[in-house]
Amino acid sequence: QVQPVESGGGVVQAGGSLRLSCAASGSIFSVNYMAWYRQAPGKQRELVARITSSGITNYANSVKGRCTISRDDAKNTVYLQMNSLKPHDPAVYYCNKVSPPPWSWGQGTQVTVSS
Repeated sequence: QVQPVESGGGVVQAGGSLRLSCAASGSIFSVNYMAWYRQAPGKQRELVARITSSGITNYANSVKGRCTISRDDAKNTVYLQMNSLKPHDPAVYYCNKVSPPPWSWGQGTQVTVSS
């Protein structure tokens, strides 16, 4: 069972940037869709961005134009560059493969935006 480990979160001022990383314990080479999700307190987990093995990306409307997802299959790592962070971005961010069943969810990485 592959285990994702997310990192890179923190406290940033509104308008600032963060780069999140997700290191998988196993190979993601054969995984077509990898994605970043987020879950804010009291809300359901939502898809933020996804990327195919060929590099095709899709973004939630709430982050489109501000975030870039990328992957390095040689390092089994997926990244999420977040720019122009907004007050509605704070959440715990997770990564996982899209196709079911998902891997066991990691601890996630907390993103906090200060005004």
